[in-house]
Amino acid sequence: MDTERNLSQEIVQAISSVVGAGPLALHEPRFRGNEWIYLKECLDSTFVSSVGKFVDRFENDLAAFTGAKRAVAVVNGTAALHVSLLLAGVEAGDEVLLPALTFIATANAVAYCQATPHFVDSEERSLGMDAHALRDYLAATTEMRDDHCINRSTGRVIRAMVPMHTFGHPVDIEALLALAHDFHLQLIEDAAESLGSTVGGQHTGTFGLMGTLSFNGNKTITTGGGGAILTNDVELGRRAKHLTTTAKLPHRWNFVHNEVGYNYRLPNLNAALGCAQLEQLPGFLIEKRRLFDAYQVSFADLPGVSLVAEPAGCRSNYWLQTLLLDESLADQRDAVLTATNDAGLMTRPVWALMNRLSVYSNAPKAPLPVAESLERRLINIPSSSGLLPVAP
Repeated sequence: MDTERNLSQEIVQAISSVVGAGPLALHEPRFRGNEWIYLKECLDSTFVSSVGKFVDRFENDLAAFTGAKRAVAVVNGTAALHVSLLLAGVEAGDEVLLPALTFIATANAVAYCQATPHFVDSEERSLGMDAHALRDYLAATTEMRDDHCINRSTGRVIRAMVPMHTFGHPVDIEALLALAHDFHLQLIEDAAESLGSTVGGQHTGTFGLMGTLSFNGNKTITTGGGGAILTNDVELGRRAKHLTTTAKLPHRWNFVHNEVGYNYRLPNLNAALGCAQLEQLPGFLIEKRRLFDAYQVSFADLPGVSLVAEPAGCRSNYWLQTLLLDESLADQRDAVLTATNDAGLMTRPVWALMNRLSVYSNAPKAPLPVAESLERRLINIPSSSGLLPVAP
């Protein structure tokens, strides 16, 4: 008990030495730019719903920032994933490969397509999908039939894979792209947490067929609620826009919808907020990197505790700063969570693995030794931009 209490207090002191005393949220938005100006313009114009100049501007600004040929703004990141999976050809009865270590929205989007999530392991280096373990697993458990990857145990087509850039740290995307090619899988990136992260200078979410973003209130920038689809396929982008705006054909007054569409439109008010936030994103990224550097110094001499850093060759947005306990200290995780939250420093564990949730407990899964270990050992600590004093 004394050991647990000492470790917990050491972590409280290490966090407090960087960000000060609580109460501090895990991650909260900052509104210090043109938010009020753009929102007032929306109100004055009366264009507050799904039509307005800020929707178009936000999409164009996102495309310019990420380097994608097309960005389509939608109501949230889950909707972005849902439509991306549909456009990738995921059908009822298919399977889709997902990391077991992810937020439930990734799995839910697959279920919306009446498909089945198939959970796979993660690597400790990036916290994301392990391409090498997955290649060995697919080689042992699947077969190619009529250019489709077939799960020999279920007889179902494995149609796609959705790697997630965990806490903003890019996955080994090049290895996953090669795997997707070899096994005839569509690759959709869940980049919900990684706006501002790059691999070799290329933005996450622009490597696969499509990528998806989230602008929930706890993300690096926020539109209150909101998300986006990124793609370098212009025609696919046009289809995404059509499907997410109720599949309505353009006309001055008639209401003609040529297929089942979705009312996933982002309101102009939210887009206005997003435009103002996106203007400040470069500064937010600088501040979050400064926070990582400060935490890294503070935790450098704390045995058994390390700070998750960006993988080699990548640049992370450091959306959430994350501690990784040594396996020998995993049983003290909850004591650390209790002590930090009691001190007013909001900390959180990683999500429960998807296969542990009752709704997905019967889904197929690969061996998950690394994901199971990470689940026991990860702790997110206060990560908001602006926690440090302004740099001189």
